[in-house]
Amino acid sequence: MNYPIPAGLVSETVSRALAEDLGGRGDITSLATIEPGITAEFTIASRSKGVLAGIEAANETFFQVEPQLDVTWLRDNGEELHSDTAIAVVRGDARAVLTAERTALNFLGRMSGIASLTRDYAAAIAGTGAVVAHTRKTTPTLRAFEIAAVRAGGGAAHRFGLDDAILIKDNHVAVCGGVAEAVTRARRYAGHMTRVAVEIDRLDQLDAALKAGGESILLDNFSLEELSEAVRRVKGRVTLEASGGVTLKTVRAIAETGVNVISVGALTHSAPNFDIGLDAA
Repeated sequence: MNYPIPAGLVSETVSRALAEDLGGRGDITSLATIEPGITAEFTIASRSKGVLAGIEAANETFFQVEPQLDVTWLRDNGEELHSDTAIAVVRGDARAVLTAERTALNFLGRMSGIASLTRDYAAAIAGTGAVVAHTRKTTPTLRAFEIAAVRAGGGAAHRFGLDDAILIKDNHVAVCGGVAEAVTRARRYAGHMTRVAVEIDRLDQLDAALKAGGESILLDNFSLEELSEAVRRVKGRVTLEASGGVTLKTVRAIAETGVNVISVGALTHSAPNFDIGLDAA
């Protein structure tokens, strides 16, 4: 399933990316070696196994370089790829295609890498009832694209930014003087339409968070035993989220404690690039 990114944001981000690559002189290699008006056909294909994401930005890249290019997408965001899976065919002015190539592939490689890693995490916890979610540890200016990639890979939505939910972290608690005071202040501020979540790093903070009205409780760097105890105490009254140092090796055991959500910063800050290439037919 696709999770659309606003068209204006796609256009603006791609424009900045192209400006970064083209500089003041443009693609001087293609200008020097390819005669004007030469047309060609190119295939974009995967070079390993993974999950596709980033089509919106790649497509916009080709369009901004040359609106007359014919770009036919053979696969969609979220689809599984194998080695040498054809993803798209690009036909038209050869100079334009090669000028757009690296920027388009950078978007596809980055976002498909995130989607592929997310799919690995989602597969690891299949059947437990838990979901894996992104965090705000994203590349500046690329958050919407990276979150869409997480969703394409089977991950769940978390906060997009600071303005769509209240999440009280350890530093907020420290400044306020305690969990209960921080949550109480947040509840007074939020109104009935804004969700209030609170992060705790000790089990003895759990009751205070519940009594003050926390609707989601983030259990930061809890042991498996502590996670299980938190689940037992809460009895489904609020959403419990586990976070902190989660890896593919540990995520299944965390999910089996009964928590609802597992947030994983590595989905966006540590995903390897996915190998995708463009070759002349």
